[in-house]
Amino acid sequence: MGFKYINDIATPDNINQLLTFIDHVAGAGTDVNEVFDISDLLRDSPQMKRCLTWMREDAATAQMIEEQYLGPEYELDKMLQMPEGSLGWTYARVMSALGYEPHFYRLRNIETDADYVINRIRKTHDLHHILTGFSMDDFGEAGVLSVTVAQTGYPGWILINLLGMLLDFFGGPQDNGIDVEYDYDILSTGIKMGRDAKPLFPVKWEERFEQPLDDLRSEFNIQPVTEGQWSWYSRPHLRDAIALTEPTPV
Repeated sequence: MGFKYINDIATPDNINQLLTFIDHVAGAGTDVNEVFDISDLLRDSPQMKRCLTWMREDAATAQMIEEQYLGPEYELDKMLQMPEGSLGWTYARVMSALGYEPHFYRLRNIETDADYVINRIRKTHDLHHILTGFSMDDFGEAGVLSVTVAQTGYPGWILINLLGMLLDFFGGPQDNGIDVEYDYDILSTGIKMGRDAKPLFPVKWEERFEQPLDDLRSEFNIQPVTEGQWSWYSRPHLRDAIALTEPTPV
């Protein structure tokens, strides 16, 4: 059997690190800071260095990292005045219906490129939910994380998805229907979406909030999920919030 490599990776240090990360993932359901702790712990890791190397291979992404663009804060009141059906308006309507705050994330002091990438990914995370159609709850989270993973190799999201699947494996099928089979399906859907789409990281979304959401999806070749358990379009109160009976085909 070709499993001798396991002896090389199952060192006490690696196992202790794994247990530390599992503790953070297990606590993420009650404290979002646990999620940020995972990315912060990986900030100087070999995995983050590989992520940065990969991201810089795209010229626009390399320029974005060099520029360290973060853009203005998202202001829901102003965004609600944007044209109906625009990215900014849709984001604000959905966030308001959910009672979510735009600045839910923790920012790092930017001392390295890794700090910038962590901050930018955190800030645009919920925008990616709107763009991709993945719901902002346990049913859709793994999908939107997988889109970012497919495009950037961001280690924080890779680890959260892997450990989430591990917990589902040991926990067995949940009452809400989430199990390992569900995990495989949503992860593969998000990875395919990310691979098919144009790079999302280097986009200054803040400068494009007033553009129609459907036009942006078409431009970046995003095929959103618009039905099923992991789509926010399947939530009646969110469909009502954006006054859509059927999402406009992309």
